Amino acid sequence: MNIFDATKVKEELIEWIRDYFKENGSPKTKAVVGISGGKDSSVVAALCKEALGKDRVFGVLMPQGVQDDIDVANEICKVLDIPRVEVNIQGSVKSLYDEVENTGLELNNIVTFNTPARIRMAVLYAISGIVSGRVANTCNLSENWVGYATKFGDAAGDFSPLAELTVSEVKAIGRELGLAPKFIDKVPADGLCGMTDEDNFGFSYVVLDRYIRENVCEDVSVKDRIDKMHSLSLHKLNPIPEYSIKR
Repeated sequence: MNIFDATKVKEELIEWIRDYFKENGSPKTKAVVGISGGKDSSVVAALCKEALGKDRVFGVLMPQGVQDDIDVANEICKVLDIPRVEVNIQGSVKSLYDEVENTGLELNNIVTFNTPARIRMAVLYAISGIVSGRVANTCNLSENWVGYATKFGDAAGDFSPLAELTVSEVKAIGRELGLAPKFIDKVPADGLCGMTDEDNFGFSYVVLDRYIRENVCEDVSVKDRIDKMHSLSLHKLNPIPEYSIKR
């Protein structure tokens, strides 16, 4: 079993972000990061600060109405000393739902789970256009593996530092960056259904991460569930299929 070297990977990530911005922008181009207060956005913001400096990282808080843990999102921005704005998406979400319902169609949980994430991404790109930025994708490998990301929502972005890191590895990077446990170990939840990620999955990230890295899962039913979730979500990870003209 390979031992994850958080120190080495942290330094590689910082250099990778630095190189990305050298190739995709000007010396003033900013990293625009949607800040939830969870481990992924906190780690990405901290990495971008190390790579680019605090003045080139721009945090965007996007509650939908009242967000109980918005104080954590504000605090990580203060700790990192990065500028931030707050854009409440509740009105935009409601307006879109109202317009859809006016057509006679009925909303379902697929719409209500995914639409806020897509509106948040629209907000990030709007602000990115204003501040001359590049939008950070904050998804990690564990979430992506089982499709726990919204296509063209939080699964979108211009650069993706954590896409090849499991939840366990992201936490290790966070500790290497010196982030407080409150930013790393907060129980992940989507903030929509009132349940944690792991409640929704029916298994823990520890189990998932071990299966991803070591191909070990003692519970056959859990293994089958993970495999099914992975197979059904590959369309989110693969490029959009394109028709090729036969010549």
